[in-house]
Amino acid sequence: MPRVKRGTVRRAKRKKLSKLTKGYFLNKSKLYRFMKEAADRAGRFAYRDRRRRKRDFRRLWILRINAAARQHDLTYSQFMHGLKLMGSALDRKSLSEIAARDSSAFAELAAGVKKALGSSPAS
Repeated sequence: MPRVKRGTVRRAKRKKLSKLTKGYFLNKSKLYRFMKEAADRAGRFAYRDRRRRKRDFRRLWILRINAAARQHDLTYSQFMHGLKLMGSALDRKSLSEIAARDSSAFAELAAGVKKALGSSPAS
C-alpha cells in the first residue's frame, strides 16, 4: 500500500469542519471527533427539517383559514369546496395571509363561497 501524505488536505478538511461547528458547546467545537459527530447530527436534522418545514407551514395556513372561515359560519372543508366551485385559483398561503391581515376581503370571499355553495346542485 503506498503511503499517503495529506498535510494540507487534512488541515483544510478540519478547518472546514471547524467552521461548520463554530459556536457549538464544549468539545463539539474543539475536538475533531466530536466536531464530526456534531456536524453529522446537525446535517441530518437540517435535511429532515427542510422537508418538515413545508408540512408545518401548510398546517399553519390551514389552521388560519379554518379559524377565519368559522367566523363566517363555514368549516375549512366547506370553504375550500366553495372556492373550488367558484373557480378561485388562490392557494392556501395567500388565503391565510388574507385571513390574517385583511378580514374584509376574507369576508367577501366567504360570502362568495356561501353563494357558490347555495347554488351548487349537491347541497
